[in-house]
Amino acid sequence: MLLEEFDPESRAVINPDMVVAPIESFPEVTVSCFSRPLFESVLGFFEPKVLGVIHSAVGETPVYEVIYKERRFAFFHAKVGEPLCIGEYEEIMQMGSKRLILLGNCGVLDRTIEDCGIIIPTKAIRDEGCSYHYAPAGEMIDVNLKYTDLFKEVLEAFHYPYVEGITWTMDAIYRETREKVNRRRAQGAICVEMECAGMQAVCNFRNTEFFQFFYAGDNLDHSTWDPRSLSGEVRLDDKSKIVLLAFELGLRIMESLE
Repeated sequence: MLLEEFDPESRAVINPDMVVAPIESFPEVTVSCFSRPLFESVLGFFEPKVLGVIHSAVGETPVYEVIYKERRFAFFHAKVGEPLCIGEYEEIMQMGSKRLILLGNCGVLDRTIEDCGIIIPTKAIRDEGCSYHYAPAGEMIDVNLKYTDLFKEVLEAFHYPYVEGITWTMDAIYRETREKVNRRRAQGAICVEMECAGMQAVCNFRNTEFFQFFYAGDNLDHSTWDPRSLSGEVRLDDKSKIVLLAFELGLRIMESLE
């Protein structure tokens, strides 16, 4: 199978350093989320300064410097779907990003997980394509190799309950059939999204740190699909507070580096 043709060579025909230059004094921690309304809502909390810009056929992605509790962070809007999400972060790593905290919506495969509830993935089922170009073929990849305990401290400090479990990274949203949902639940998956396996794989490959968490959205554990708070405008205040948990984790990471 083509997906088993992993090549560990770090240099490709086209490389990020051919199109992006390093940025001096890039912040120690980068934070990103997928929802455009959510990103714009949180960006409004700050007085952002543009560090650099990623260019692609779908438009520009500014990478901002923001100050949270007197600490510098990089903050950008991640794109939905692994290929563009990974490609842009490859360039942001070339700019100087050393560690990424990424958060986004996910579908739940367990109806007991509350709407907007926090999920910490432990492994990702690799039902996609990009991760196979950054890691040898396999059914799953371990995720969140660092900082889970620090994040739990954040959640406990701000009184957020959470669940941990396997996520299903699936890159064809209209092919989440009932049979596949049942199979993934049998494998232990509690949620489904589109980027986690590949993002962990690329960060492992490039020797950078990665932490991802989700807030629960639509429910697939039902006789019919239940969108719940999937829309970006629904419960926006609650979701904006959840993004600030990523910055709180970033503060603790920076303290741990000192």
